Amino acid sequence: MTPADLSRTVLHAVRRAVDEDALRAPVPARVRVERTRPGGSGDYACAVALQLAGPAALPALEVARILRERVVGEPGVGRVEITGPGFLSFTLDAPAAGDRAVLDAVREQGLAYGHGDALRDEILQFHHAREVRAAVTAHAVRRLVISQGARVRVSCEEASDPDWARLGVTVDAHGTPPVPLTGIRPVPAGATAGELLERLGPDAARWGLLRPAGHDRAALGPGLLVQGEANPLFRVRYAHARARALTRGAALLGFTAEPAEPAEPAEPALYAGPAAPGGSHPAHAAYAEPTPYTGHGGSHPEPAPGAEGPVPHDRAARPLLDLIADHPGVLLAAARHRAPDRVARQLEAVAHAFFDFHDSCPSLPSGDEKPSAAHRARLALAEAAGTVLAGGLSLLGIRAPEHL
Repeated sequence: MTPADLSRTVLHAVRRAVDEDALRAPVPARVRVERTRPGGSGDYACAVALQLAGPAALPALEVARILRERVVGEPGVGRVEITGPGFLSFTLDAPAAGDRAVLDAVREQGLAYGHGDALRDEILQFHHAREVRAAVTAHAVRRLVISQGARVRVSCEEASDPDWARLGVTVDAHGTPPVPLTGIRPVPAGATAGELLERLGPDAARWGLLRPAGHDRAALGPGLLVQGEANPLFRVRYAHARARALTRGAALLGFTAEPAEPAEPAEPALYAGPAAPGGSHPAHAAYAEPTPYTGHGGSHPEPAPGAEGPVPHDRAARPLLDLIADHPGVLLAAARHRAPDRVARQLEAVAHAFFDFHDSCPSLPSGDEKPSAAHRARLALAEAAGTVLAGGLSLLGIRAPEHL
């Protein structure tokens, strides 16, 4: 069960409780679940009972009890506890099965992984000034809401700057609308599209305009062109290129990716804490230390001799698996809040976790070592990370090169 699946399960429980007249409250449009905080109980937690307590005129603990009765026993849900003032804490069955489902979904959906239809009933109209950051932001928001099923139209106060086309920006209409529309008003860039294109090129310019939150000034200096770890855009694109290189390397060695089969992991799943705003993890320092790796040919745990079938994912895979599982929720939150910066932060977190995983768990064998189930499982995770990075960059209107 993925986080999105769990969210739908809880929302269905709320609807059932309302339909059965056990709960008299409006059914929310969605239910948010988050990973359990350090020291908490279970895999995920949800505060919907506290949200509904007021409208239902019931204590939050009573609302939580009503919902718990309707979630217990659902497929994929192992245990449901009520903690604190009325939080629901969920422990999932067979976490490895959920990991496999996530990786299978990425493989099947490709660059569209995380797209959905949550906004299918919305018809949106955005309006912006004749300013490059507003135009690029509106274009990225258009892509995001369309990815979630909405229909959208974008207009500009005046005729478009011809250079906007070189940034991939399109505008549906110009002029002052007869009725107020949803405004896209980030802090202006302080430069024209032509100036940014000359200094940075289209990809770095778009990243520089979209990465900060709309209320923050955009950093549009030469650091966006640095081909090194200090440049987040380079790091994201390099992680994608490295993931693609692993696939090419595996093909030369004659093997392909295969996600780990559901199985009880040798060690408990580890998690640092709740997601940052927008669903991305703020850092990975609080995760347990990755499995030691001493370089190619070094000592990394492999299946015991004679063991059959794929093995569970390595401990160091957990942060990356969690981020990939959270990706659909991040895209939906970014669309709802008209915040492409959330997608950029998510991609940075995925790239960070990918390199941590990549450095700890080699996806390709070295020397005379033969490809194992562990290598195939790691390659599957690396490929999924590459797909998520490419899909996220595409939504931001930025290319994801195969080679850097």
